Amino acid sequence: MPRPKIPRNICGHPADSCFKPNRIPMSQLEKVQLADDEFEALRLVDLLKMQQQEAAIEMGVSRQTLANILKSARFKVMDCLTQGKALIMHHEEEKEE
Repeated sequence: MPRPKIPRNICGHPADSCFKPNRIPMSQLEKVQLADDEFEALRLVDLLKMQQQEAAIEMGVSRQTLANILKSARFKVMDCLTQGKALIMHHEEEKEE
């Protein structure tokens, strides 16, 4: 049984819930889910240019955990960009509705 996921501090939210290739209906696209913590890690490190240690403290996780989250998030984004998949992002409030 895996360890329980510790809560992460998430401050940023995506401007939209989905990014997809032009001219292809969503029903025809493979979808990739970007988790809240993956979005936040990308926002802090790649957009706000924080060092990984600083971003890890901001999110309330270890630096190694942040590095693992970033690796997963960057793979998903590149998979969508290179393979023409839809990138789906929902934050917790939207999931409960």
